[in-house]
Amino acid sequence: MNSFLTGLTLLVMGLVAIVLIRGLLNMAKGGSGNTSNKLMQARVLFQAVAIVLIMLTLWVTGGGRPG
Repeated sequence: MNSFLTGLTLLVMGLVAIVLIRGLLNMAKGGSGNTSNKLMQARVLFQAVAIVLIMLTLWVTGGGRPG
């Protein structure tokens, strides 16, 4: 369970990075504002999911506390 949550968390964090880079590239090339807005909404959603997964992982593993 711990490795599954860790892997899922890393996957979602990777998705955050990918969406952020796509948004930056879209902005740099002067792309559609609508596309930039949708990418920002997706990034915020993925970040929220990542935070929930990080907190869940810490709860399941004991947060790094000994014993």
